[in-house]
Amino acid sequence: MTSDGYQSYHDLPESIVVSGCLCHARRKYDEILKSIPEKERKGTVADEAIKRIGLLYRIESLIKDKSAQERHEVRLKQSKPILDAYFQWLDSMSGAINNSSIIGKAINYSLNQREYLEHYLLDGNIPIDNSATERSIRIFATGRKNWEFCNTPNGAKASAIIYSITQTAIANGLRPYDYLVHVLETIPKHYMGTSRDFLKDLLPWSEKIPENCKSKRNKI
Repeated sequence: MTSDGYQSYHDLPESIVVSGCLCHARRKYDEILKSIPEKERKGTVADEAIKRIGLLYRIESLIKDKSAQERHEVRLKQSKPILDAYFQWLDSMSGAINNSSIIGKAINYSLNQREYLEHYLLDGNIPIDNSATERSIRIFATGRKNWEFCNTPNGAKASAIIYSITQTAIANGLRPYDYLVHVLETIPKHYMGTSRDFLKDLLPWSEKIPENCKSKRNKI
């Protein structure tokens, strides 16, 4: 899983590979630049950090359509040296910058998360950040602010399940409404049976999902 630096994620079982979100690291520098007059931004530590991180994203944009194995190979050959240089550069400044300053906090965030920020180099299937997930839950976050709370814990759980199913369907190139109709029409047909094997055919990534449920949009 790819996440920000929330400590609880790092306490998950070792079988779960936790990868750091490079976008969160970049965002801390971006917030600094926004607080500085535009004419004074060039040449600052925050500006340089964003440029270095930008090189990594440039590589990702060039390999996004390649296979996981190809992405892994390119990352090791091109991204790893850039990421190594980024951390060496931060190390060279860490002792000379006030840790309580905003730039000090930005630098220390990356240094403290180094192990996790490097994990996307381990496998071509691991994303460089969790921006896709954040985009998918934005609609839920917006709604949550509007209605402020769910009436009951069961309502909150039901809401979370529905949003999870819907966004997973979208991520797998399905139209949520048609997909949910298919699921709700199929389950009753097997209700009296003892086997639940049919459920795997209803998962959003199943090859047995009907064509009429599929969107013309590409998968995430």
